[in-house]
Amino acid sequence: MPTQAQATVQIDNEHFRVTEWRFQPGTETRWHRHEFDYVVVPMTTGPLKLQLADGESINELTTGQSYTRLAGSEHNVINPGPEEFVFVEIEAKNHSRD
Repeated sequence: MPTQAQATVQIDNEHFRVTEWRFQPGTETRWHRHEFDYVVVPMTTGPLKLQLADGESINELTTGQSYTRLAGSEHNVINPGPEEFVFVEIEAKNHSRD
């Protein structure tokens, strides 16, 4: 079984949880489901493999090119590349879609 990526929670309050994820080559998040809407801010450039229930894909991420996903997203993220990959994940705890 691959080693789990290193997650360091930087902020965790009533509004946000901010986590820095560090992936050495071959490490993964393991399967998980997001309970909050979130934004990912890549701190490095490179590939990440995304495994979903219905398949997988390789996504090329670029430093500073953020993306967002809604709560309920379920997946495993793996670093298939030869270099460390780092991103910051910002989860919005108190979010209303009015």
